[in-house]
Amino acid sequence: MELASTYNPANTEDKWYKYWMDHKYFHSEPDEREPYTVVIPPPNVTGMLHMGHMLNNTIQDILVRRARMMGKNACWVPGTDHASIATEAKVVNKLKNEGIDKADLSREEFLKHAWDWTDKHGGIILEQLKKLGASCDWDRTCFTLDETRSEAVMDTFVKLYEKGLIYRGVRMVNWDPAALTAVSDEEVVYKEEHSKLYYLLYKIEGEDEYVTIATTRPETILGDTAVCINPNDERFQHLRGKRVLVPLINRSIPIIEDDYVDMEFGTGCLKITPAHDLHDYEIGMRHHLESIDILNDNGTLSEAAQLFVGKDRFVVREEIIPDLKKAGNLLKIEDYDNKVGCSERTGAVIEPKLSAQWFLKMTDMAKVALDAVMNDEVKFHPAKFKNVYRHWMENVKDWCISRQLYWGHRIPVYYLNNGDFVVAKSKEEAVRLAQEKSGNTALTIDDLRQEEDVLDTWASSWLWPISVFDGFNPEKKEIDYYYPTSDLVTGHDIIFFWVARMIMAGYEFKGTFF
Repeated sequence: MELASTYNPANTEDKWYKYWMDHKYFHSEPDEREPYTVVIPPPNVTGMLHMGHMLNNTIQDILVRRARMMGKNACWVPGTDHASIATEAKVVNKLKNEGIDKADLSREEFLKHAWDWTDKHGGIILEQLKKLGASCDWDRTCFTLDETRSEAVMDTFVKLYEKGLIYRGVRMVNWDPAALTAVSDEEVVYKEEHSKLYYLLYKIEGEDEYVTIATTRPETILGDTAVCINPNDERFQHLRGKRVLVPLINRSIPIIEDDYVDMEFGTGCLKITPAHDLHDYEIGMRHHLESIDILNDNGTLSEAAQLFVGKDRFVVREEIIPDLKKAGNLLKIEDYDNKVGCSERTGAVIEPKLSAQWFLKMTDMAKVALDAVMNDEVKFHPAKFKNVYRHWMENVKDWCISRQLYWGHRIPVYYLNNGDFVVAKSKEEAVRLAQEKSGNTALTIDDLRQEEDVLDTWASSWLWPISVFDGFNPEKKEIDYYYPTSDLVTGHDIIFFWVARMIMAGYEFKGTFF
């Protein structure tokens, strides 16, 4: 046989991959052999392979093929993530290019567009993996928004709520004005920015004197409800008990004292805007201050601002300066370099915002998951990431699990007309619980209103190693054979996003790591 002068990968690779697939060499079923289980970190359903995927999946393929050669029953489970914010943003942009505004569509109409988009683009990345020769068990391909995975999400939400771990509350969240949703701390990227520091004069009420504050966000003065000094700052003892007037709107606000104020930073006087800064919010809670939300969800100023209503926050930042100068409230402007939080998905500057959201208590679950790593039940490679993990877990906050989107797992909470609610896996169960709670057996599903928010994408992917084996279904026994998994190959940037939460879910629902 004559050898070709040049190698043609299309002839060789397609031929042998088809042969492997036809003979189901990658397929796994439970048997008497030792299992070796790997679940793929599910890439975004609308994504394309990049070099990170190439490295990650090559390492996984090496480990899986090695395990097969050692006689183990290797199972490499592929799949994709519905990626709430990323996918919705792509669909919104697609519709915008077609002259369609999401706001003009009903939930059902938008979801039809989203599913059409997913059906068209969702399989690309998996087909690319096949072209790489990835030895996944393709018969087991999963999607975080498919029926089995969705049932797992609903089941765990109900269980966690019944245990008292899920609650609804008003908290300061990271608000993405472009995606119109809350995002987690881990989805905020901080970027260096050359900005300005504005020194503003607040007139002391009843006097001809002023106090000076410094801010990078002059537009937020319209939401100020106090000026704060450090009680140990000798410079400002004469201000105790006095009040000042907010520039331009002349709102009378108190001068308060709190140890949080850094006497060495800025002027030593701090404007307090509880609705638009996390630290100000905490100070406001301690001092029982009013909270005035001057921003609409899209980043424009609301009626509560009194001035510049309907204008974008950054436009107002420019336009308010001449007005402050004219009113005699602008002392000076300095160049200032600072870090600005931006949405990882949309790039929009994040706005701290008070918002009613659903939260999952994390303290107890985090402790168990931290112990598992510190005791080497779960091992990180390289080991240095053990300390990164520990830092995150020791400083964990309750997880904001709700997102103001359409694409995703809709939160299984159903409201009655009187404001009460029930939590149920299905509409039928919701009706039954609502009837019991209200004492009205005539209630129907039409009398209930389901929560509009969806769950954070990670609230499905944290269940991935369990849900891919239908592990919440008591009739399915594969989970007992394949779980816990053997190795995970992933990026350090999602150790907290995903790895830590999978460890938590493993101990919470299966009593062991994933």
